[in-house]
Amino acid sequence: MNYLHQVRRTGILLTFFTLSINIPYILLIQNFEYDDILREPTDYVLTQFAAGGTGLILTWFFFGLLTLLFIPAVMLLGKIILPRDAYYLKIATLMGVISSVLQSIGLMRWAFVIPLLASLQINPNSNEVTRTAVAVVYQAVHQYGGVIIGEYLGQTLLICWTIGMGKAMLESPLFKPWQAWWGLFTTPLLLLGQSELLATVIPKMPVIETTPIGFILWEIWLLMIGISLLRIPKQRLIQ
Repeated sequence: MNYLHQVRRTGILLTFFTLSINIPYILLIQNFEYDDILREPTDYVLTQFAAGGTGLILTWFFFGLLTLLFIPAVMLLGKIILPRDAYYLKIATLMGVISSVLQSIGLMRWAFVIPLLASLQINPNSNEVTRTAVAVVYQAVHQYGGVIIGEYLGQTLLICWTIGMGKAMLESPLFKPWQAWWGLFTTPLLLLGQSELLATVIPKMPVIETTPIGFILWEIWLLMIGISLLRIPKQRLIQ
């Protein structure tokens, strides 16, 4: 496969990933009050989850599954972007791959763990002791699988990947400088937004809610990268 085909294939995958990952996200907003529901009491969350049935479980499953599409996209982008032999680019690519795995693990708890807890929560034979235990397990799973693995570790590595790609894009003939700076601009917003994660264990921690804005701008940036690779003139490609 020649360089042009690699560039085009990377553009297709990045564009498809960015668009497809928003489908389950939108469905969760419509059908599960996501992500405001995460701030609701445990019994309410689990009751609403159980009401969502199989459709909601599959939505979470495909959300986690589609997240793994970021792995081939990251690897292809790391392969075509120049300078290809930069050590930081290889490290950034590895961080992007690990980030995708961690975020998928965090999301998959909703497909394989939360359904069991929700069934116990709504079971008429469950007593108060059982429901108390369910609440404790839910909080532990949510804090460990969601906050630590999916959000903190996954997003931190994603930020590192974005910084590495931004630096590589500044040195690459495939992209214009403003495209690189757009991605780099999102990283402070994502970093500041992690104050919300620390606030889950440090109540007095000031929360700076910049994560939603940061991720919207980051997804627009990723989509622009994909589209630009599909439309890039052949004369700008280096063999």
